[in-house]
Amino acid sequence: MSASGGTGPKHPNVFPPWLDRLQHKYMNPLVKPIAHRLPGTSLVKHRGRKSGKPYSTVVTSYRKGGTLAVALGHGETDWVRNVMAAGEAEFERFGKTVRVVNPRILAAGGDMTGLPWRVRIQGRQVAILVTDIV
Repeated sequence: MSASGGTGPKHPNVFPPWLDRLQHKYMNPLVKPIAHRLPGTSLVKHRGRKSGKPYSTVVTSYRKGGTLAVALGHGETDWVRNVMAAGEAEFERFGKTVRVVNPRILAAGGDMTGLPWRVRIQGRQVAILVTDIV
């Protein structure tokens, strides 16, 4: 299920390239300072696979019980590969930090049983990163 290996991304980006550029260049810098306090958004804190450099990335996360999920509409981005390689990350949500482990990717259209309904709906079209909260 993981995104590693192969000739290309197993779970591609469903957004047009111009929207990715717009979000990366303009939207993320505006939202990043307040993302951990906005409903539905989080900052995922992770380290570079090769550099070890700390990063934080704005995402939309969904929690149900001890599970935290993120729809991967932008595909297998660097932050996803970093979290998968490390096997853990931290998410800042609603002003609180939660540590997550055991990251795994569910393919689009796969079994989303037990996940929050909003991410199950998105999971019909895009892959979902699922983690366990410690």
